[in-house]
Parts: sequence; C-alpha cells; structure tokens
Amino acid sequence: MSTRHPRPSAAAEEGEPFSAMALPRFLDALAAPTPAPGGGSAAALCVAVAAALATMAARLSQGHTGRAGEVAAECVSLLARATALCDQDASSFSAVMAARRDGRRDDDALSAAAEVPLAVAECGARVAGLAAGLGEDGNPALRGDACTAALLAAAGAESAAILVRINLAAHPDDGRVARAGACARHARGVAAGLV
Repeated sequence: MSTRHPRPSAAAEEGEPFSAMALPRFLDALAAPTPAPGGGSAAALCVAVAAALATMAARLSQGHTGRAGEVAAECVSLLARATALCDQDASSFSAVMAARRDGRRDDDALSAAAEVPLAVAECGARVAGLAAGLGEDGNPALRGDACTAALLAAAGAESAAILVRINLAAHPDDGRVARAGACARHARGVAAGLV
C-alpha cells in the first residue's frame, strides 16, 4: 500500500465516487487527513466486500442448496446497495461539515446523516444472515468464505450502528438508534453461530 497521501478531496471535486476508485487509492483516501471518506464509508465497504464474498459462495453452492441462485441474486443486489452507500455516506457527512463551517446547528444534518449508516446496518444484517445460511447449507469447501462474509458483514453492521448512535446523540430516543442496534445484534448473532 502506498504511504503517500493523494488528494482525495480533489477526486471528490472531480466527481469521482469513492466506490469507483481502485482499492489502493481508496485506502489512501481513507488514510488521508480529510473527514471523508471515513468510518461510514469504511463500514459500507466492509458490507460490500462481505456481499461480494457471499455472492461467490452462493454461486459455487449450486447443487448444495436449492436456494443458491436466489441467494446469489440477493447478494448481488446488496453488493450494489452497499457500494452506493459508501459514496452516500461521504456526501451526507459533507452536509454536516458544511453546517458546522457555516456556524449553523448541525442537529438536522446529523439526523439526515444517520440514514446512511442505518441503511448500512440493515444491509449488513441481511448479508450476515445470507452468508450464515451458506455457511450452514452451502458448499462445504466454501464454509470459510461464508463465515468470513458473515463476520465482515457483522463488523460493518456494528460499526454503522455505532455511527447512528453518535449522529443521534442529541436524540437518544430516536427509533433509528434501536433499529440500527437490532441489526448489529442480529448480524453479530448469526455470525457468532458459525464460529
């Protein structure tokens, strides 16, 4: 991995989405001293990697489970969703930073920014469940891949749930905090059941 810090903000100004960057470049952007991409984009990427791995495991589980094709199709959809959330997180956090820069209260921006990590947590919980099913019923030669996918999805869901809680710290009774937490607990539970 490169140790230099490219100008990720310049890439964003040029309109290049983080999800379109080559992995080493995205990792450099993540390590750069800029606010975005940050934890939300990293959580979404974690879920996207999990969905990609679960897709592979499902596609190679034909003949082992009757739902392999259906699971693969859903994982492809979740992969696309998580990839899009990687960029959406950076955009929503930019609105928070703009509110702070303009001296405005950032409660509304933080509330809006909680939507993206909530979606990441929901996506991660679903990927973890699908991967866990593949770990149990899929191709036994790919159990390690399915377990890895479930654990990565759970990590992404838990990270996203923490971000929801942080973004909504001024509103701890907001139902999105509980929803994100439930997704993280579900993902953690199904992943732990495999190891």
